[in-house]
Amino acid sequence: MGERKGVNKYYPPDFNPEKHGSLNRYHNSHPLRERARKLSQGILIIRFEMPYNIWCDGCKNHIGMGVRYNAEKKKVGNYYTTPIYRFRMKCHLCVNYIEMQTDPANCDYVIVSGAQRKEERWDMEDNEQVLTTEHEKKQKLETDAMFRLEHGEADRSTLKKALPTLSHIQEAQSAWKDDFALNSMLRKRFREKKKAMQEEEERDQALQAKASLAIPLVPETEDDRKLAALLKFHTLDSYEDKQKLKRTEIISRSWFSSTPGPRTGSSKAGSVLKKLARNRRCAPVGSPITVEDLGIVRRRSREVLENLRLATETPKPGEPRVPEGNTQDRPASPPDCSPETAETPRSRGPPGQAGKRQDRPRSPPGPSQEAAASQDTPHPGTLSSSLVADYSDSESE
Repeated sequence: MGERKGVNKYYPPDFNPEKHGSLNRYHNSHPLRERARKLSQGILIIRFEMPYNIWCDGCKNHIGMGVRYNAEKKKVGNYYTTPIYRFRMKCHLCVNYIEMQTDPANCDYVIVSGAQRKEERWDMEDNEQVLTTEHEKKQKLETDAMFRLEHGEADRSTLKKALPTLSHIQEAQSAWKDDFALNSMLRKRFREKKKAMQEEEERDQALQAKASLAIPLVPETEDDRKLAALLKFHTLDSYEDKQKLKRTEIISRSWFSSTPGPRTGSSKAGSVLKKLARNRRCAPVGSPITVEDLGIVRRRSREVLENLRLATETPKPGEPRVPEGNTQDRPASPPDCSPETAETPRSRGPPGQAGKRQDRPRSPPGPSQEAAASQDTPHPGTLSSSLVADYSDSESE
């Protein structure tokens, strides 16, 4: 790094390579710049990476493995010929300083002060890992032949015990050796599973649409199949039989209500129909239907009333003349009016009020009056009457 920084730099005019040697000596600076500011004390500032998880003693916070710090590196001793270095760094969360040093004997780092290690270590022998050969054992293997022979026999027995496990591992590795075939098999299995899931989803959607369901359906189980096999749903008649039975009932049913309802006088049309039916039953079979049978009243106009009065006052030849004083006592009925509807004006009023007078029907006629009314025939040439339906009797019922 120092050599790279010295390349392509400015060389002043008074620079002498024989005298100064390099630009660092010319500027009286170290190639590591600020990292070598404590080099006179045997301290070099380096970038140190945390080897394992620790807990800081100052702020009690967790510091993970791999966190980097600017640490002061210093040599504090030797393990045989291997130097032991100590690293001092400041916690990035507080003002506490953490000191660690190397342990060449155990190939590890040891915390000197300022932190506690998070215990995640295990015994390599219990974990059946390959153990490192100790220094004394290595020297003894090199010098003692008998010890080397015994150690070889122990190694062969260990290998014999571990041979089944090693063969199983080799078979498992050979099964994954052909990557293309394994990938093809896996993708084929995935496609089949995906197709089955799509078919099941389509069946569920069809069932939900048929039954108008808005709830998700759970997968079918063997218990559901057994329970469904025990249930049997059937109807006594088919749909066509039910429809035929319903049509037969409708055809055989009466059009009118069988239960008689309460009699009310509010319906005029119903009362008129009943009256006409009663009059029809009372009339003889051979007699023709007259105007009175239909409930129609003839109302006279003013001219008809005058002609009627003149006809009653003028006697016919061969008949005795009735005095005028007795004409009011005798009711005059026109030949075309039945005794049931004909009435004589009680008082002679002005001619304008004659048309406004309303006639009131008399009591129901007897059999003699109905026979007399049947013999009378109307004369359309002599009387001009208007036919008006009379519904006054229906209100009294």
